[in-house]
This record gives sequence, structure tokens and C-alpha cells, in this order.
Amino acid sequence: MARYHGPRLRIVRQLGALPGLTNKTPTTKRPPGQHNNANKKASNYKSQLQEKQKLRYNYGITERQLRRYIQKARKFKGSTGFSLLQLLEMRLDSIVYRLGFAPTIPAARQLINHGHITVNNKRVSIASFECKPFDTVGVQAKENSKNLVKSSLENVSQYVPNFLERDDQALTGKVKTLITRNELILKINELLIVEYYSRR
Repeated sequence: MARYHGPRLRIVRQLGALPGLTNKTPTTKRPPGQHNNANKKASNYKSQLQEKQKLRYNYGITERQLRRYIQKARKFKGSTGFSLLQLLEMRLDSIVYRLGFAPTIPAARQLINHGHITVNNKRVSIASFECKPFDTVGVQAKENSKNLVKSSLENVSQYVPNFLERDDQALTGKVKTLITRNELILKINELLIVEYYSRR
């Protein structure tokens, strides 16, 4: 399944708040569709599917990418579900977003793809690049690159989580450690996602 490029608020109405996808809120909380089933109790399979879709849309990843992350998370010690979330949060586009360099993950991906972002002083144009503790994420020295990030910092009120550190003057951010559960901003039941893929 390809990456989603359609109306974002429609997805928010269907699945709930997705801070990585959009910082806007819909004017109505009713699910999309003429005959929506808002009051109908969801089956276990539907709940699992919805949680999986929330993860995909929030982080902007394809079905194939998510399957790969699930396989990788299973190799780690501890909770597979939380390991999955840590892997997604350590993607470069997620780090750029959480630092406030971009208002959303799609906007962060665009910054990266256009060559505005560096990791350890080297330009990285791959949004899925996996950051590690002690990596330094910066902005290209070009005036255009700096202006794009400064504009985002002026308009984004999102706080910088404790696992990151930001220098507003130098326009850099440092990954101090792996993210902890209380620093996640996406409300999700990752266990349902693990259950969904355990059948496949």
C-alpha cells in the first residue's frame, strides 16, 4: 500500500488525533461517510486494523515498511510493541518533527528529501534514516534551509521531549537517548498492532 496523500482531516475524523500527520483539528468529530457506524461496537479485528492504520498514517510509512519494522522489533528484548514505537520515533523524519524543525512528519520528510537536513554534519536525504543516541541533527548552512526551519520554530509550540536537546541559535538538535513511553505523543495501543501481525 502506497503512502497516503489524500485529505488529512478525513483520516483524523476516522481514526482520532494523529499529531504527526497534521496539527489541525476537524470541525466535527463524526466519522466520514453518509452512514457512519460511530456507535457500533468494533470487532477485535477492526480495533487491531484501526491501530495499525493510526501508526501508518501518523508516521507516514507504507505497509511494507511497517512489516519490516515489526520483524526488526521482534528481535529486540522486551516488548515488541514498544520496540516498534522506538524504531519509528528514531527515524530522521520523526526526530526532525519532534525537534520542531517542521510542523508535521510529512513536512519533515520534505525538508529531508530536499537536502536541508544534516546528521553529524553530513547531509542526509533519506527520511527513514535511523538516528542513534548522541547523533546531532542540523540544518544545511544555506540561507533557504535556515529560513525554513526558523519559520517552523516560530510557529510550532510543541515542546522538545527529554530524549532530545535543541539549540535554537545553532539550529541543531541532539539525540540524548532512546525515547521513553511517557514522551510519546501518539495515543495508541501497540499491542493490538503486534496481535494483528502475529496472525500473518
